[in-house]
Amino acid sequence: MTAEKITMQDHQLNTPKEPIIPFIAGDGIGPEIWEAAQSVFDEAVKKACKGKRKVSWQPLLAGETAFKQTGEWLPQETLDTLKANLVAIKGPLTTPIGKGHRSINVTLRQKLDLYACFRPVKYYEGSPSPVKEPQNVDIDVFRENTEDIYAGIDVESGTAEANKLQQLLKDNGQLEKVRFPETTNYAIKPISEEGSKRIVHAAIDYAFKHNLGHVTLVHKGNIMKKTEGSFKKWGYEEAEKYGDRVFTMKTYDEIKDKKGQEVADDALTAAEYAGRLVINDVITDNFFQQSLLHPENFDVVVTMNLNGDYISDALAAQVGGIGISPGGNINYESGRAIFEATHGTAPQFAGQNKLNPTSLILSGAMMFDYIGWHEVAQLIQDAIGVAIRGKHVTLDFAKQLPGSELLSTSEYGNFIVKTIDFS
Repeated sequence: MTAEKITMQDHQLNTPKEPIIPFIAGDGIGPEIWEAAQSVFDEAVKKACKGKRKVSWQPLLAGETAFKQTGEWLPQETLDTLKANLVAIKGPLTTPIGKGHRSINVTLRQKLDLYACFRPVKYYEGSPSPVKEPQNVDIDVFRENTEDIYAGIDVESGTAEANKLQQLLKDNGQLEKVRFPETTNYAIKPISEEGSKRIVHAAIDYAFKHNLGHVTLVHKGNIMKKTEGSFKKWGYEEAEKYGDRVFTMKTYDEIKDKKGQEVADDALTAAEYAGRLVINDVITDNFFQQSLLHPENFDVVVTMNLNGDYISDALAAQVGGIGISPGGNINYESGRAIFEATHGTAPQFAGQNKLNPTSLILSGAMMFDYIGWHEVAQLIQDAIGVAIRGKHVTLDFAKQLPGSELLSTSEYGNFIVKTIDFS
């Protein structure tokens, strides 16, 4: 076999028998969880493909590790390599809070236009949970990844930028809405029609592909009418392009206005049974409540950047936490994708071989599914299920599961490898 790049043609990924996949091990606990994860990936590929396929892993530097070695947080060589290869995977990277360099994760998403943060949230039997019925949580979150306040348009009070912005607000009769203008910092929240429609399009396509029944637009449009309110409006406009394949709440409201509530309810039920995709929307704070009370009512959730950040972590807490929560940043048009551990670097635990590598391992499973190696992904997911059900777990779960076998990071990786090997 010869190592080759993954390519995109006619909106389809072409994955060679030995794809080159760049990886960034990451900072803090990153190298430890990557070592455990890579052993799982290689064993799953070997088992599923019977030696006819393998991955050519290409190491890259980013984050604090890169800065210590090169003086750059995101070396140009790393960025160039990621641009040259469609699919990559990474561990957690250091981002200072309140000062210093901008988030490398955000930079990568914007530089590569990875507009969809895809976070599937599902329960693995045996995972510790603070809710009574975590098995009802099976929600795929699509978070817009390049806009909102993550655009990084921040200004500090007293600066020339803040003064100019305040003058602009004053000229437009808006400054009186600022309670303490002399000490106020500002952040600007860009939400575009193009950005909104393409993330909604990705969510709807995913729902159709996986035979799911509902796509829910989550927004705070009752307060932020011109930004999040427009996200809702543009989302429904995108949904309407699918014609009779979808049933929107606009359709529901039109039926209700003409024929009444009961008929509208009957039409909604009929649409669900007929296999039509139901598109609805919910205010963000109500979503948090409903996702606790009735998570079974949600299949696919699509929202903006900040909401999505909150929502994906909150849902993850219901099924075991972000330590086992996978994620991918994807551009469904170009095919580019970076899959990643969704948790932080946990520097206080670095080098101790203690923490859970499941988030990165399951993100790898997502990656293999994305490139078309579905059997590899299934082997990994099944093995994780065996480990958690059998209480063969790392420190985070062992503290919550009486009678569990406490494993180190590397021991956990080895257990998953053996489970795959004997499957």
